[in-house]
Amino acid sequence: MPVSEFTRGYNSFSGVDIKAVFAGKAIGTLQGISYSVSREKAPIYTMGSPDPRAFARGKRGIAGSLVFIQFDTEPLMFELANKATGSPLMFISDVDDLRPEFEYDKIVPIASAIVGPDEGGVNIPGAPAGAQESELTSVASDQKAAVPWLADQLPPFDVVLSAANEYGGLAIMKVLGCEIMNGGYGVSVDDIVSEHSYTYIAMGLVPWISQGKHPDAQF
Repeated sequence: MPVSEFTRGYNSFSGVDIKAVFAGKAIGTLQGISYSVSREKAPIYTMGSPDPRAFARGKRGIAGSLVFIQFDTEPLMFELANKATGSPLMFISDVDDLRPEFEYDKIVPIASAIVGPDEGGVNIPGAPAGAQESELTSVASDQKAAVPWLADQLPPFDVVLSAANEYGGLAIMKVLGCEIMNGGYGVSVDDIVSEHSYTYIAMGLVPWISQGKHPDAQF
């Protein structure tokens, strides 16, 4: 059946047409993403005229927010900082702050991380300072690769949005070098669903770019 000519001019996409990939991993719990680009610009004045002669351009900032549906695990951390995936994003942690369940090469029951150093357990944040100081034998001896336990510890990652609609239209956009700044969650008796939100800053942005038509689209 022929398709109307009015469907051939432009392609539009709704949220249900878009899939999000974070650091190479598809995350299906993303409910919304936003970004804004701002840049410092200031007028330059000279004597003899109240109007600006030119505009000086300064620094640019890219920032936005991420909103996830909260199920039984923290959505972003479960995908990007989970040892069970085999390829979590890592960061360099001070060994005195590192709990054993977050060491990539160790599997330690979580219960062992809640006892203090005086009880034969591990050094945990909040223990006395004297008990946390490790011996420093080299520049890197008190640092170790670890799996992040908070979102702000995640190293920079890229977010890629891929869009495909029913007419075969394809498009992509990218947010490059995302750094998580803030995260928050809340729930009340009036909430049917709960959301986990983050704010981020980014290094770069590739706006929506059309990828043409799907090869199987015959109209």
